[in-house]
Amino acid sequence: MMFDELKMIAARVRELREILDIPVKVIAENIGTSEAQYLAYENAEDDIPVGKLYLIAGEFGVDPTVLLCGDSPRMADYTIVRGGRGVSVERFAGYQFTSLAYNFIGREMEPMIVSLQPSDEKPELVTHEGQEFNFVLKGSVIVTIGQREHLLHAGDSIYFNPAIPHGQHCVDAPAEFLTVINE
Repeated sequence: MMFDELKMIAARVRELREILDIPVKVIAENIGTSEAQYLAYENAEDDIPVGKLYLIAGEFGVDPTVLLCGDSPRMADYTIVRGGRGVSVERFAGYQFTSLAYNFIGREMEPMIVSLQPSDEKPELVTHEGQEFNFVLKGSVIVTIGQREHLLHAGDSIYFNPAIPHGQHCVDAPAEFLTVINE
């Protein structure tokens, strides 16, 4: 299922770029990647990191929800997402995002629940604009920021500059954390 979602997101990215008639070279330069890497995103050969997906959405002038779900946000004053009803996207093996504000127009923050499965592998470190906040809801999460690892348990939180390469993972048992990203 993860690969199907990856293919659908990639297809929406490619379709919008083609509709807007933006050359691959321009998008690649503007999001800080090579043309080859960008084409790998569009062809679903590589997963699009969340930070790059937000940059692409900005280049296209659309809400990231359009790329993730194929639908536009509809609520302007408030939106409610009932428990278990957020829009889920599995972005990496053992790493699933559930968007909690996908239906709010013009949101300036992206609150998500991130569910992690145990893995002995270190996460691929990513970077993006803005600021990020993580609050561990259950289990224990190792947050890597640059060269340092921080072990957080349920109830712990961390606020950091996501321009520094970072990633999260758990080792012994499934974990869940709330992340709020302001880009």
